[in-house]
Amino acid sequence: MDILSDKYRNEEIDLVVSAEARGFILGACLAYKLGVGFVPVRKSGKLPYEVEKAAYELEYGEDALEMHRDGVSKGDRVLVFDDLLATGGTARAICQLVEKPGGKVAGICFLIELTSLKGREKIKDYPVFSLIKY
Repeated sequence: MDILSDKYRNEEIDLVVSAEARGFILGACLAYKLGVGFVPVRKSGKLPYEVEKAAYELEYGEDALEMHRDGVSKGDRVLVFDDLLATGGTARAICQLVEKPGGKVAGICFLIELTSLKGREKIKDYPVFSLIKY
């Protein structure tokens, strides 16, 4: 978390947005270290308030993620965090949720990237950083 927070400390980040489950633990820690808010993204039907939804493809089908409608505001600079970059579908769906209300994805960071799965291709329009690459 020290390395990730140092990397983004001067990027004027307003929020960290992360998907369940490991993303909650590490993403909340990253938000704390940056001194910014944290917004959770969950699978369908898990959040208690009005939500926006983004579908994404899996190797074996389709799934969807949801974020509270008021989680990100127009102009918010958002750092998307996930523990693992595999195929890129989850990260891309989170970016769509951030951008729908007018948020700006300032960067996407991962703890681990599985390079052979080429997940960066789905999120190539964003600045991406991975701490560990396999």
